[in-house]
Amino acid sequence: MNVVYYLPGWAGHLSTGLGQALMTRGFDVTGRETRGEFKDLSFTDQVETVKEDLLNSFWTEDSRVIANSFGAYLFLHAQASLEPYPGKVLLLSPIVGGFADEETGRFFSPPQEHRLLKLAEAGQFPVPKNCEVHTGSEDWQSHPDAVTKFFGLLGVDAVVAEGRGHSLGEDYVGKVLIAFAASADSH
Repeated sequence: MNVVYYLPGWAGHLSTGLGQALMTRGFDVTGRETRGEFKDLSFTDQVETVKEDLLNSFWTEDSRVIANSFGAYLFLHAQASLEPYPGKVLLLSPIVGGFADEETGRFFSPPQEHRLLKLAEAGQFPVPKNCEVHTGSEDWQSHPDAVTKFFGLLGVDAVVAEGRGHSLGEDYVGKVLIAFAASADSH
């Protein structure tokens, strides 16, 4: 079964970028584009839609989820109110909350920005059974300090790709996808 539930970054498409890379590796890609009608939903309704998709069609040990950036934020919020996800999860440059960089003046404040960390700190976040996380050392949105702190609280190692930004790059992600495809084939 090479079907992947994919949640791209904000305003992302299923058939371009990472989605296209998945298709060229033989995956059947389905999911939610974070644009159009879906983008017009409230954040709560977006999370509920992802939750329903997971429960209705992707809730087995053989299921695969790949989420990038804001798509990972949606997945994590959906996961927060479910049992631990039984399949394999790959999160690339995951947003885990808000971030402000005083040095550059950049800031990012997603909806419910403190919820995930509060759940993790309280030991109440349901950790997916098989979760792989990658972020760049130079990523200011998926800041490596925030990502390693959040996932560290969950007991999940987050790989920090040295010298990489929010876009981890085709060469890096390609290697991650090869390993992901191999692990999917072994089921």
